[in-house]
Amino acid sequence: MLFRLLSLVLLLVAGPALAAPVRVASPDNVLSVEVTTDGDGRASYAVARFGKPVIAPSKLGFLLVDAPKLDRNMAVAELGRRSVDETWQQPWGEWREIRNRFNELRVGVTETGGLKRHFDVVFRVYDDGVGFRYEFPQQPQLTTVKVGEELTEFVLAQPGEAWWNTAFEWDREEYLYNRTPIEQVGLAQTPMTVRYADGLHLAIHEAALVDYSGMNLARVEGRRFKAALTQSVGDAKATRTTPFTTPWRTLQIADSAGGLYQSHLILNLNEPNKLGDVSWFKPGKFVGIWWDMHLDNKTWNSGPKHGATTAEAMRYIDFAAAHHIQGVLVEGWNKGWDGEWFGHGSDFSFTEAYPDFDIEKVTGYARSKGVRLVGHNETGANAARYESQMEAAFALYEKLGIEQVKTGYVSDAAQAQVIGADGKPHLAWHESQDMVRHYQRVIEAAARHHIAIDTHEPVKDTGLRRTYPNWVAREGSRGQEYNAWGSPGNPPEHETNLLFTRMLEGPMDFTPGVFGMKTRSPDGVPTTWAKQLALYVVLYSPIQMAADRIENYEANPKPFKFIEDVPTDWSDTRVVNGEVGDYATVVRKDRRSDDWYLGSITDEFGRVLTVRLGFLDPGRRYRAEIYRDGPAADWKTAPSDMVIEQREVSSADTLTLRLAAGGGQAIRFTPIPGGKPQREADHRH
Repeated sequence: MLFRLLSLVLLLVAGPALAAPVRVASPDNVLSVEVTTDGDGRASYAVARFGKPVIAPSKLGFLLVDAPKLDRNMAVAELGRRSVDETWQQPWGEWREIRNRFNELRVGVTETGGLKRHFDVVFRVYDDGVGFRYEFPQQPQLTTVKVGEELTEFVLAQPGEAWWNTAFEWDREEYLYNRTPIEQVGLAQTPMTVRYADGLHLAIHEAALVDYSGMNLARVEGRRFKAALTQSVGDAKATRTTPFTTPWRTLQIADSAGGLYQSHLILNLNEPNKLGDVSWFKPGKFVGIWWDMHLDNKTWNSGPKHGATTAEAMRYIDFAAAHHIQGVLVEGWNKGWDGEWFGHGSDFSFTEAYPDFDIEKVTGYARSKGVRLVGHNETGANAARYESQMEAAFALYEKLGIEQVKTGYVSDAAQAQVIGADGKPHLAWHESQDMVRHYQRVIEAAARHHIAIDTHEPVKDTGLRRTYPNWVAREGSRGQEYNAWGSPGNPPEHETNLLFTRMLEGPMDFTPGVFGMKTRSPDGVPTTWAKQLALYVVLYSPIQMAADRIENYEANPKPFKFIEDVPTDWSDTRVVNGEVGDYATVVRKDRRSDDWYLGSITDEFGRVLTVRLGFLDPGRRYRAEIYRDGPAADWKTAPSDMVIEQREVSSADTLTLRLAAGGGQAIRFTPIPGGKPQREADHRH
C-alpha cells in the first residue's frame, strides 16, 4: 500500500507529459506490452510480437453518464509486477491439464487535476496472448461508477482480413460469419478473428464476464476499433460500486488459426473452480425429442402432434439404453407452449407437465435403464418468471435424478424480460448487465442442486466454465437446426468458420450427427455423412447430441457406431491443420483410454490433406477405424456415400485424407494389444 501511495504521488508531481512508457514482456519474450500517455494525458497501450507491432497505440479510459469522463489529463505509474507459472486440471474439457504462465504488470492511471480519480489497469502477458482489465479501488471521490461507454481501443497494426458476426441485430448472435478486409468490418460481436497480411492470426474477445455488460467492437475508422458495450436497463451500460473489476479484454495471438484454438488464455483469465467437487457431472451424449419438431413432424405444444409424450420418451430411453447413450432430451414436456410463447414466456411452468407426459414415470423408467433425462426449460426470454420458479424446479429435478438442463431464451434481441433495480419489469438485451446477472443466478442455483446447464440463446461464453464447471455448454451461434428450416441454412463453410471463431469462446451445443439429409430447407443438410461424424471431434462439447431421429440411426448402424464410440471428454487436443473458413483437422485423446480420435472437415471445396500421426504413442501399433467420404460423395448429390474401413498404423505413418465437397473424415485410433497385425477390412456403406 505504501508503494502504491508513493507511486501515485510521484506521477501526480511528474504530470502526464513526462510519463515514461512502462513495458512488460511475456515469459519467453514473444509478446510485449507498452503503456504510456500522450501529450494530452490520454493513457494508451500497444502490443508487439518479436518487436513487430500487433496492436498500435490504443486508448484506455471511460465515459461516465453522471460525471466527467476518465480520459484526458491522466498520468500512468507502475504499481507492481509478478510472474506466475502453474498448472491446473480441468474436471472435464478439451485438455486435462492447463498451464497458466504469464508476466503481470499493474499500472495506476490517475487524474492529474480535478477530482484525482484513479483506476488500475492490470496486464497479463502470455506467449500466445494478452489479457487486460480495469480495477477500480474504493475511493471517496468515486463510489459508484456508471459507465456510459468504455474508451478501450484495439488499433490493428497491419492490414488483413477479418471473420466477424454482426452485433446488435434482432437475431442476437445467430448470423453467418462475414469475411471482409479489416477496413470493411462494421459493428462486430466478439470473438472477432483476424489474419494479417503476413499470416499472423489474432482474435479479440473477453474473459470472465461477470456483473457487467458484454463487449462488442465498433470500427471507428481504418483499422481502429473501439469497445461498444451492450446497453443495460437505465441510463448506464454498466453500473458498479467500488471496489470492482471489469471483465478481461483479450487478444489471442498465434502464427496459425490452429494456434488460436489451442490457446488457454480465456480459461486462464477466469477464477479457479468455486464449486469444489463436481464429479456429479458426467460428460456424455444424448438423443432427444427435438429434431422431429424442427422438421415439423411433431410439436412442442399440446395436441395430436405433441412430441413429448410418455410413450415417445420411453421409446427414446429404450434406444439410448441399447446403444450406450447416456441421456435423453425431452423438449415440450411442460405447460406453457400453447399460444404465444416466443419472447413472452409468461405461461411457462417449469414443474408442471402436460397430461400426456408423466415425469415421474419417465424419470423412473430412465433410471431403471441406466439413462438420465435431460431437462428442458424454455423461458421465452422471460428471465423474471424463470427466476421466480427456478429454485423449485431445480429441487424437483434433483429429486427426480435430472442432472442436466437445457435452458432457452428465445426472443428478438433487446426483448428479454427482467426486473430492474427499481423493482419493475424492463426489456433488456441478452448481453446486458441485467441478463449477465440473471445467467449467473441460474448457474449458481443449479449448482446448489447438482445440475449442469446447457444455455441456448445465451450470453457469450467467456470461460466461466472454469469457475462454475456446471456451465457445461452453450449455443451462441447458428446450430444444426438452421439446416432443418427453410432457406437459408448453414453453408458448407459454416463449421470451418465456427472452429476458429465461436469455438474460441468454449463448448458449443451444435447438435451434430444427422443422417436424414432432406429437410424443410431446399439445400437440406449441406454436409456429407462423414462430415457429420467428424463434427463430434471438431466442434467440442462435453455433452454431445446425436441429433437425428432414432429411426435413421436404427437404419444405419455401421456409421452410427462412430457416434456410439466417440467420447466427449478429452485429455489432449491438437489442431493438426486448418484455415479459417476453409478446412480443419483436429485430433483428441480420450480421457479414459489410450484411444485417439480424428475429425477433418472442409467447406464447399473438396480437398486432399495429409496428416502425420506423430501424436500417437511411439512404438505402439494402432487399429484405425476410418469413416471417410466415398468416391462419389458430394454434399449436394451423394451425401451418404461413405467408406468404412480399417487399417493398421503407427506414429511413424502419414495418412492422406480425401475430403469431398462439403465433406469430412472421422477416425478412431485404438492401440492393438501386443501390437499384432490386424487384417484390413473395407466395405462401402
